[in-house]
Amino acid sequence: MPSGPVQRLATALALAAGAVLLATAGLTTASVLCRWLLGQPIPGDFELVSIGSGLGAFGFLAYGTLARSNILVDTATTWLPARVNRGIDAVWMLVWAVILLVLAERMAQGAMDTMGSGTTTMVLGLSTWWAIGIGAACLAATALVALRWCGWLLRGRG
Repeated sequence: MPSGPVQRLATALALAAGAVLLATAGLTTASVLCRWLLGQPIPGDFELVSIGSGLGAFGFLAYGTLARSNILVDTATTWLPARVNRGIDAVWMLVWAVILLVLAERMAQGAMDTMGSGTTTMVLGLSTWWAIGIGAACLAATALVALRWCGWLLRGRG
């Protein structure tokens, strides 16, 4: 697995995503208890859970790519030399990076449009641009990890 700043960034994002998902689980539990005990949920709980769940998923992408825990289908290439398999993996990792960069750019544009329009959540009135922007940054970080893997694989280290 590649190490260095990219690895530390992916790890930090995964830890932050885990913390966000734990907070989301705690909020869900508290809201269910409030509904059960007081007859009222925590206002806006579904908004916060949806934002937290989305950010949690985006936060894990970079580490998943770093660990190469994506689905690999190599049944047709197992007989090829390791160097050729690394080249094929590098090409697909590059495709993944390009897709991520396009998605990151589109989400960044969406964040700017959302900020410009003043879009907020329905119950709490929270601005949503920042969550979209964090998602875009997570996609860009995942693209960096994928590009790092391309270099790693092409140098014969993967």
